[in-house]
Amino acid sequence: MIRWGILSTAKIATTTAIPAMINAPNCVPNAIASRSKDRAHAVADQFHIPHVFADYAALLASDKIDAVYIPLPTAHHVDWATKAAEAGKHVLCEKPISMKAEQIGSLIEASAKNGVIISEAMMVAYHPQWAKVRMLIESGAIGELEHVRAAFSYFNTDPGNMRNQLDLGGGVLRDIGCYPIATTRLATGAIANRVFASIKRDPQFGTDIFASALIGFDRFDLSMHVSSQLAWRQTASFHGDKGYIEVAAPFNAVAGIEDCVCLFKDGRQSAQQFAFPRVNQFQLQFEAFARAISSRDTSELFSLEDALENQRIIDAIYKMDNSDQWMSIT
Repeated sequence: MIRWGILSTAKIATTTAIPAMINAPNCVPNAIASRSKDRAHAVADQFHIPHVFADYAALLASDKIDAVYIPLPTAHHVDWATKAAEAGKHVLCEKPISMKAEQIGSLIEASAKNGVIISEAMMVAYHPQWAKVRMLIESGAIGELEHVRAAFSYFNTDPGNMRNQLDLGGGVLRDIGCYPIATTRLATGAIANRVFASIKRDPQFGTDIFASALIGFDRFDLSMHVSSQLAWRQTASFHGDKGYIEVAAPFNAVAGIEDCVCLFKDGRQSAQQFAFPRVNQFQLQFEAFARAISSRDTSELFSLEDALENQRIIDAIYKMDNSDQWMSIT
């Protein structure tokens, strides 16, 4: 049973992560810290968390926890993940784990130096549908993969939300741009090498609120767009010369939409559906992380190297920003 400490009472922690820990048979939320002691006590009472700390450093120093979950604003991820590793705690940090790819090297070093596991909380990696998509592609079910198309959007203009605060690491690319990129890589195992993109920013917040990108891999391209000021939507499809795959709920579970992967051939005349029981991919993530701590086998996890590849692409999109030429990803 892995004892978790939670750094902050962020919404994703209280609505999603802590309930997932409670439901995971090999996890228990054992401590929580917040800048507001009253808020920390309120959350601890709600979820029956036995230990409350008035600051993050005190939680990291505690012998009551084995691992730390970090749902802090993006700008604080690398700092607190490093401090947690130096305190001998394993780390599961919300995505994106860093502001820029160049910061991830220090986390890889901290992981090795302190003998702890650090992983980015890319929950989609734990949904079994992506193993199915990869198996279909590798088996030649759609022939040669030529193109991937993905979109993810929501509408949020709340100035108090960290996603709209530039100094905290806000912006739609850092928030959800990782999902089309990560799932494409999960499904194909491919590494991107070039990008062409455009970005739109909010005049008040200064954050990116829309990004459209064409990302080149060796054998295919990914065409994606993400937005924080468009109607809610999520799509993902993989198009080959003999068929195509559509994923009904690629990134987040949706009420009324079944978790399924559909394989189409001959247009839509012949379709094969692979349905999955509705799973909590956050719970699967915590279960996998706890198993990795116990076994020291990290092969199930979304690794720091995976996070680095994702962030390289996002960095390139930011750098590209409305240029009129392709940019190599280095």
